[in-house]
Amino acid sequence: MPPIRPISDSVSISGWLDKDDFPGVKALGFDKVINFRPDAEAQDQIPSREAEAAAREAGLSYLHIPVTRQNLFAEDVVGRAAEEFASGERTLAYCASGQRAAIVWAAAAARSHPVDEVLSSAGGGGFDLRLIRDDLQAQAARARQSQD
Repeated sequence: MPPIRPISDSVSISGWLDKDDFPGVKALGFDKVINFRPDAEAQDQIPSREAEAAAREAGLSYLHIPVTRQNLFAEDVVGRAAEEFASGERTLAYCASGQRAAIVWAAAAARSHPVDEVLSSAGGGGFDLRLIRDDLQAQAARARQSQD
């Protein structure tokens, strides 16, 4: 199993999971897994349908939100992720290395938390996201606009 890095009270990030990793994820106390890898991103990855079956067999909820560089900050990605992360369930989000999952978490978190706090939390998990500060501030502004 890849290293699991906590970035908030309820969310942790990891690199890609294999079918045999899901029981271990459940044993660590997670309730939900979010897969941010598009299917067929790499030859050796398991397809989402197999990951979902393995997660459910292990007793985990499973969600697939495929993310590429082009849609990292898209409303359908960030909005859906924000809803899932806000559930309070112990969630493990993953992609190939963890970087995209951390970025999507940060974009979602920036909608309800100060950007500096989000960057600090991500940094505590080993993700230096300072280069996307402007993108996170745009997510915060988007959230404020939707409240008006």
